[in-house]
Amino acid sequence: MQGSYIRHRLKFSFKAGTSRGVLEEKLVYIIKITDSDNRLYGLGECAPMAGLSIDDFDTIEEKLDECMVRLADKMRPKSPTEIYRLSEELAGREYPAIRFGLEMALLDLLHGGKRLLFRNSFYLARAPIPVNGLIWMGSEQHMMKQGKEKINARFRCIKMKVSAIDFNMELRVLKTLRAGFKEADLTLRVDANGSFPVVDALDYLKKLAPLGIHSIEQPIKPGNKTDMARLCRNAPVPVALDEELIGMSSDKKNLLSAIRPQYIVLKPSLLGGFMETLEWIKLANEMNIGWWITSALESNVGLNAIAQFTSEVDNGMVHGLGTGGLFTNNIASPLKIVEGNLLYLDKNSWNYSVLGDFLK
Repeated sequence: MQGSYIRHRLKFSFKAGTSRGVLEEKLVYIIKITDSDNRLYGLGECAPMAGLSIDDFDTIEEKLDECMVRLADKMRPKSPTEIYRLSEELAGREYPAIRFGLEMALLDLLHGGKRLLFRNSFYLARAPIPVNGLIWMGSEQHMMKQGKEKINARFRCIKMKVSAIDFNMELRVLKTLRAGFKEADLTLRVDANGSFPVVDALDYLKKLAPLGIHSIEQPIKPGNKTDMARLCRNAPVPVALDEELIGMSSDKKNLLSAIRPQYIVLKPSLLGGFMETLEWIKLANEMNIGWWITSALESNVGLNAIAQFTSEVDNGMVHGLGTGGLFTNNIASPLKIVEGNLLYLDKNSWNYSVLGDFLK
């Protein structure tokens, strides 16, 4: 096999506010792996996130170069199991974003280079995946505008970014959204990205509880296992671990046993790919912990792979896969959101012109 990659800097169509700052662009790497025998190629995406991924940003391109060189000595894997083993061998567990990109490209290659990674109803029969609509942080007016837009677009699950900086304003937005809908008609999730001070976190959750909040993602910073466990036991709002899972590849069971969250949020790009995500799912199911899958600001190449995987393992939850329309220079794809559902429509609508001559 032969491997190559290209940088692609995704540009947000707006200033995306989070508790960690405002996002305006996202650097990703599109990976191409070609079968020397028949010239078919599979595409993958390495999409680390600054401040979250454990991938070393200073050496990630050096590691990608190494992986591309080593691919030349490898025979094409013949099964997903072989692909997962080879990807771990090449990238190791220190570069989860690269590992996931390799899994993605090799699975695509295995199935003929058609952007098909898993043969299921999402790709083959346009089966919908329900997804949440996301409200980014900003002014009260801006957040209300986003919420109304999501409701008008027929999303029945809305996730809102919150922090401790202007929590009372965010409560007003949530109260307004809840006022028009019962919990059965509109699910509200919130994501603190670890921004609540430990000493105040329970008080914040008590203020959220009357609004019928489905769950709060990562209320306090990761690494505070004892405090997080106490919060999960006492919180009036179910807690979902997110950033807490990153970098815990070899200690999954101990982490979940110690904290006992109500939910976990699974981001394959940050966890190390499909095999790692499957291990989290297995443990969560055994421990009666709920879960859903979320993209992590990948281009449509990565989003397509995550969506197909989600359809493969679907547990009936609403997933966080609504990020495809965030960028002005995304790779055009068959992925479309229709009334709060992600669909794979016209298989011929992939267009890679934003990548220049990379695929020619």
